[in-house]
Amino acid sequence: MPEGGGSPVRRSSLRQQIADALRDEVLTGRLQAGRHFTVKEIADTYGVSATPVREALVDLAAQGLLEVEQHRGFQVRRFTPEDFRSLTDAQAFVVEAAFRHLSEHGMGELPPESLASVRRRAEAAARAAQAGVLDVLIGCDLRFWRELAAMGGNPHISEFLDRVRAQTWIYAVPHLRSLADLAGVCWSDHVALVDAVEARDTGAARRLTKEYNRHTRALIEKLAPARS
Repeated sequence: MPEGGGSPVRRSSLRQQIADALRDEVLTGRLQAGRHFTVKEIADTYGVSATPVREALVDLAAQGLLEVEQHRGFQVRRFTPEDFRSLTDAQAFVVEAAFRHLSEHGMGELPPESLASVRRRAEAAARAAQAGVLDVLIGCDLRFWRELAAMGGNPHISEFLDRVRAQTWIYAVPHLRSLADLAGVCWSDHVALVDAVEARDTGAARRLTKEYNRHTRALIEKLAPARS
């Protein structure tokens, strides 16, 4: 739970607001893997009724971030090293297939406003990675990849990749926090990837996304034994 209790949540769109707040707690590791809690506990923390809390928790369970415990409440999902490897494999497979399709059929129109927004996300994510500010990096990185995938025009691929990346972050964060200094540790070539997409250079884009996957997987697998 947020230290000192959660801030009151505004009464509009409670379900989504609570889901967003808890998703952030899970992704940054403030709600750690294996943490148990009840609907009442969350409702009391945020000062809201049980119904939107239950709906928000069910939404997060559907995203694979929480697990439902029969008659007990919910638990932050524990991901294993095997889960991490299969998630990164799935991510790499889908991204490679998407870029291969684009290289064969062309990227089509790339709206300038969408490119500008993705570039802003890329710059923010790169700055956070280079500075080693993990909480900021997680949010910026997820938004960057979400917007970049959405430019491909297939919402199902975008949604799948967003879910997989969120789950890999949940596994990765505790290992990353074991390092005293994260400056320059995480992948930070977000801007170069935007440049490649804007230039319609699918070969460079594929190389960069492969490097992202290789870098992330090698880094976390190197850190994981130290915590086992």
